[in-house]
Order: sequence, then C-alpha cells, then structure tokens
Amino acid sequence: MLKKTLRFRSAQISVAILLAVLLLAIFGSALAPQDPLHQSVKDFLQGPSSRHWLGTDYLGRDVLSRLLAGTRTSVTTAAEATLVGLVFGAIPGLLSAFLGTWFDFIANRITDAIMTLPTIVFAIGCTAVLGNSLTPAMLAIGFLSSPLFFRVTRAAALEFVRAQYVESAELFGASRFRIVRVHVLNKVIPTIAVAAAMSASAALLIVSSLTFLGIGVVPPAPTWGGVLASDLSYLNQAPWAPIVPAVLIMLTAGALNALADAIRDASGVHVSLLSAASSKAATEEAAATELTQPGDDADPAFLGANSANPVIDKIDEEAADVNRHSAA
Repeated sequence: MLKKTLRFRSAQISVAILLAVLLLAIFGSALAPQDPLHQSVKDFLQGPSSRHWLGTDYLGRDVLSRLLAGTRTSVTTAAEATLVGLVFGAIPGLLSAFLGTWFDFIANRITDAIMTLPTIVFAIGCTAVLGNSLTPAMLAIGFLSSPLFFRVTRAAALEFVRAQYVESAELFGASRFRIVRVHVLNKVIPTIAVAAAMSASAALLIVSSLTFLGIGVVPPAPTWGGVLASDLSYLNQAPWAPIVPAVLIMLTAGALNALADAIRDASGVHVSLLSAASSKAATEEAAATELTQPGDDADPAFLGANSANPVIDKIDEEAADVNRHSAA
C-alpha cells in the first residue's frame, strides 16, 4: 500500500511536508536561533531582519524561535488525540462486526450518544474541570473522534464477515480473534489509515483553535495557535505577523488531508465490492493458512478427512458451471 500511495505526486509532497514538520517537532527547540521566551521591549514588533528572520512579536520575542519551539506541542497533542480516537474507535468497530448483534447494538448506541456532544465546547469543559492543560483537552477530542474510526472500521469489516475465505476459516475451526487478526485486519488497515490522517488534520486545527483562544496552554509557552493570536491586536504596526503561523498550520493540515486522499485512491477503500477472482484467491489463501496452522477449536477428525478442502472444491464447481453456461 505504501508503494502505491507514493506513486501519487500529492502523496510525495505531503510526505515531504510531514517529514519536515516531524523533524521540527523533534529538533525545533534545538534549532531555535534565540530563546523563545526572551523578551526585549526595544525590539517589539520589528519586521524580518538578519537577526530576527520572521520579526518579533509585541513583547520583542523572536517569532521564528517561538514557532520552532511550539511545533512539538502542537504536533504531539494532535497525534495524542488521533491515537485516543483510534484506540476507542477502531478496535470496537472491528470487533462489532464479529461479536454478535448485542455488542454491535450497544456499541452503535454509545457511538450515537458520543456524536451528539459538541467537540470544542466539550474540550473547553474538560480543561475547565481537569485543569488548563492540552492533555485533558486532547483526550476529550480523541474520545469525540472515536465515532469516525468506529463507523468506517465497522463498515469495512462488515464487507468481510460473510466472505468465502472467512467462512472457510470458520469451517476449519479458527476462532473469531484469529479470523480478525489473520484474515480481516490487514484488509481494513487502509480504511483506518485514511480515517487517521483525516482525524489528525482535524485535531491539529482544533489544537490551534484552542491555543489561539488561550485554552489548554499556560503563557508564555509557545504554540502555533498562540503565535498566530499574539499579534492580532497590532496588525496596523505588523500586518505580516499572522502570515507564517497561519501558512504553517494550513500546510500541515492540507498535507494530512492530501495524504488521506492518496491512501484512499491507492488502496481503493471506496470500492465496496470485491471481485470474484480476488475473493477466490483469498479463500484459497485462508484455507491454506488454516490447514497449515489450524485453529485451537478445530476438529482433528474433520481436518484429517477433508484435506482436499470441500469449500474450495465447491467454488471451483460453481466457477466451472458459470464458464460452461457462458460458452453455451
């Protein structure tokens, strides 16, 4: 999937941008030319110069240093929210397709209830109750993004519940956990990857919005949203001030969305039906897997007496009938 994705020009550009942002998140504080918290009254609201490449803010702090130092906070909190949503959404969504109607019904009702909560308001409420920190806010954002992961993962997994290779694995005694792990998980990973990229983009914008409002971060700690908001009251003196942080936020969010589109186009997750040829090949692969590594609850007598795999024989007979009718 990775090679197919990187064939797209948009994916190549997106990955390059995201790698650059990742490097800034890791080494940004070390690369900062000046102390991001140092204030100099005589240097306030200066334009770009050889000493301050992106100018200074209303307290005389170097804008480039603050952007570099604030990259780690902005990126890690967005990744934290995405990871929380992935854990609380994708895993139940994958299991709901295989654990029966009661689990599926309860999980769907919980998801519907979560979707009724307003995202930003809920995050602000969590910071008010648990303290002015980005961690509780991102836990709340990740929890509220879990319905996205749940629904797309469940929809993808439902396509394989009654697939022929899954039924053959069940006939050979494979447990549900084994079926999910061996035969289904790798087929829903592209769908989960698309949802993760989209969720990360949304989480980054929410983090920037909260820090823009001064929520979740204690001044003078630098963040992208905080740098964007710092000089808005001084646009007459420094009209260039919001440009760089705004472009940085837009580039990162746009790269994540473009990467999600590239993964979707490369993996074909928008195609809901599998071709007969791929289904038959997957059936044979699953049957071979269960013959070589049978499930814990497989019947040894059944395995010994059915080494020719009657499921695949039945599929071959049906395919031959179709071919004969087509030739006639």
